[in-house]
Amino acid sequence: MTTESASVAYPWRANLPRLLVLVFLVVAADQVTKAWVTSSLGLGQSVPLISGFMHFTLVRNSGMAFGLLSRTDIPYKAALVTLLSVGAMGAVTYYALKSPQDEKWTRIGLTIILGGALGNIIDRIRLGYVVDFVDVFYQDTHWPAFNVADACICIGVGLLLLDSFRRRDDGPQPAHDTRVAREPGGGVT
Repeated sequence: MTTESASVAYPWRANLPRLLVLVFLVVAADQVTKAWVTSSLGLGQSVPLISGFMHFTLVRNSGMAFGLLSRTDIPYKAALVTLLSVGAMGAVTYYALKSPQDEKWTRIGLTIILGGALGNIIDRIRLGYVVDFVDVFYQDTHWPAFNVADACICIGVGLLLLDSFRRRDDGPQPAHDTRVAREPGGGVT
């Protein structure tokens, strides 16, 4: 089987090297920023980036994305949240590897989501919580603290939405007729 026929039969083979590089870049950016913040700030310490709008504030998130379930005390919460994250990451990986070659933005979006999920899973396994530090607010209203991994997940979802709207705007795709045309005398045309 040639490399070209292998990539057609198994589209994930063509996608895998680029997927791995992008996942690595997202995880590296996430882990480096978290290491920098945890070495520079104490828990709860806040440093203004844009006064009155955005601070770096070190927090620990024992819940899911954007603090969901962080204030809930249920047995085995860390294991449950990690298991749910790994399951979601498996589904995203499968879809990213199986996505058609012409759906470039879908593949990129899924890969960025995968990198973000992996960055947070590394925290959960290593620390038992996720390090969050970007604190965006207006007056007394705060968006839940987040990190580079969370931002990448949101960007990836945005790319998926944009790609789905783009494909919908292209209109319905014609179905390919796979039947073989036969001549009246029984021959194939």
